[in-house]
Amino acid sequence: MMRIFVGLTAALCAGSALAGSPVAAQEAAAAPLSAPLAERRLEDEIIYFVLPDRFANGDPRNDRGGLKGGPLDHGFDPTHKGFYHGGDLKGLTAKLDYIQGMGATAIWFAPIFKNKPVQGKPGEESAGYHGYWVTDFTSVDPHFGTNAEFKAFVDAAHARGIKVYMDIITNHTADVIDYVEGPATGYAYRSKGEYPFSRKGGPDGAPINPGFTGDDNPDPANWARLTDPSFAYTPFVREAEKNVKVPAWLNDITLYHNRGNSHWIGESSVYGDFSGLDDLATENPQVVAGMIAIFGQWIDEYGIDGFRIDTAKHVNPEFWRAFVPAMLARARARGIDHFHIFGEIAYEEPTATLAAQVMAQSGLPYALDMGFAKAAQLVASGKAPPRLMAELLEQDAIYPGGAQTALGLPTFLGNHDFGRFSMFVRQMSGSDDEAELLARVKLGHAMMFGLRGVPTIYYGDEQGFISDGNDQLAREDMFASRVDAYNDNNLLGTDATTAAENFDSAHPLYRLIAELAAARRASPALRRGLSQVRAFEEAGPGLLAVERHDPASGQRVLLAFNTGATALSRPIEVSYRAQRIAPLLGQCPAALTAPGTLRIALEPFGFAACILETDK
Repeated sequence: MMRIFVGLTAALCAGSALAGSPVAAQEAAAAPLSAPLAERRLEDEIIYFVLPDRFANGDPRNDRGGLKGGPLDHGFDPTHKGFYHGGDLKGLTAKLDYIQGMGATAIWFAPIFKNKPVQGKPGEESAGYHGYWVTDFTSVDPHFGTNAEFKAFVDAAHARGIKVYMDIITNHTADVIDYVEGPATGYAYRSKGEYPFSRKGGPDGAPINPGFTGDDNPDPANWARLTDPSFAYTPFVREAEKNVKVPAWLNDITLYHNRGNSHWIGESSVYGDFSGLDDLATENPQVVAGMIAIFGQWIDEYGIDGFRIDTAKHVNPEFWRAFVPAMLARARARGIDHFHIFGEIAYEEPTATLAAQVMAQSGLPYALDMGFAKAAQLVASGKAPPRLMAELLEQDAIYPGGAQTALGLPTFLGNHDFGRFSMFVRQMSGSDDEAELLARVKLGHAMMFGLRGVPTIYYGDEQGFISDGNDQLAREDMFASRVDAYNDNNLLGTDATTAAENFDSAHPLYRLIAELAAARRASPALRRGLSQVRAFEEAGPGLLAVERHDPASGQRVLLAFNTGATALSRPIEVSYRAQRIAPLLGQCPAALTAPGTLRIALEPFGFAACILETDK
């Protein structure tokens, strides 16, 4: 049963073919951007997310990061999915034509700060190729290049009108701190109630840290009294690593929580070590000031355009209320008025609730739209009816700032943590038909480019990468891979595998993304339009229709998707202001059937974007 619904929410774009050839679409997507970087609004962007280590190897001389020994010393082993493979900043810079050709206007890359090369228990070691085990927050990891090469990358991207977003971490550093109590404890989390700051080893222990009045008192004088960090565990650092962290203040173990591993619930979610990584006491004003100085310097020196914040929900909200305004002020001082800050608030439910809650508590302006990713996976695969997406979009009202804020949320389909979109679609649809899988994956990309938010492409999706799972299994190489677990997959939409390099601008998904990007750039309603859900199927696959309206330009666009395996034809209410129809993407009707209504016809898994022309 299809329910017709009118309500303020979010929107979509779509299409199966942009007018003109695929080459024309790619040229349109890659054309120079009209607005200067500093003037381009957040919702105008199209983000390409990449792990530099897995993208392009521009300089094999840095593959081992200047370190000697074997893979357990330098971390380089291109046959192992958990070690460095050789991609670097020079390689990323050399591929800017490829990235721009699909219409990306911003590049977000995994952290490039210097990492601990290898860590993990014997037999379970892996390398810091992903960038999240930082030891030096001021330097580029030598596996990726140099600070000068990072500057060259930023300058080259900016020269093309492409923004640069850094992935940053304030929650933790690499695993350097250990506990005297050792592995026998399992490093289980020890709570503040059972192990208060004022007692050594628990409530019955000897008094320590006299005068410390709790971690909710931000007075520096209060924190100066927290001199003994052994309230829960007895932390120590081995001699070889005592001064490994940069800036030097990060080597002070009193600046860490030292309470054992998080189990991701309640207090431990903020105070626990993230899988052993040293968890910073971000309530401490010294840590707040230190992180502001670190990341402000990257803005000052390199003129970057935004931050994606790793593990944002695992940091106390007060930290963000100090950090975010400081970063925005540094950016404005550098002439960057639209600095994009979005946090990772990880969950796997098709809802906005947790993200909106954390944003409201912390003052984070935006978050990665985890709810959208899950809804798109379920709806595009046919596992859930379009109603699920409609209901998610209706939740835009709960974000701080409401539906206007939702326009700046980076939306995505899959990523390096959860797995690739094509994998989810294959699993959820239960189909092994390659043509159907490709059509559903195209449908999901059309949803991402048309619905409110900032589309974020995970590198390799445009080449049909499919992945076998999450984390390391979803981090394939774009250059010729030597990892068996990657190379045994047939890529979607092509006969290729990851055993050869994959930078094919003729790939059907690359071409589609270029078409969608060109349509988005041509339409203010697709970038900035608020939304009304016009129709959705309630109980099974079928129609989702959304009208987007940009008040500044007056443009209205109707977007329609068919999540079903059969063709459909439906009447849909539209604005009574609409007088004529102009196609933007896909098959649009020639005319309205009556004032305030039109009939949309879509092929299986089809989509369309139709401009509703008005007289004023």
